[in-house]
Amino acid sequence: MFAKEPTDLDDISDEMSDREILRFGLAAELDAINFYEQMAEYTDDDQIKEVLLDVAAEEKEHVGEFETMLLERDEQQVEMGEEGKEEVREMLGK
Repeated sequence: MFAKEPTDLDDISDEMSDREILRFGLAAELDAINFYEQMAEYTDDDQIKEVLLDVAAEEKEHVGEFETMLLERDEQQVEMGEEGKEEVREMLGK
């Protein structure tokens, strides 16, 4: 599943905040992960599958890089993320 509105570079302006840029990067990496994992499901060639899944794993590292940068710059994102984690733990009884 891909973002319905992939990043249009014309939408990036000088007024765009660093947080917005990082979120664009996150969205692009998540789309890439979905793409490579879906393609791996479609192929019957084990070598192609292995490479696609390896590339998907690299994209996950990129997600971590963008997420780290975003969390350093958006305290509300950190707070809301922690609240979300707590809600899930409560729902699941953990």
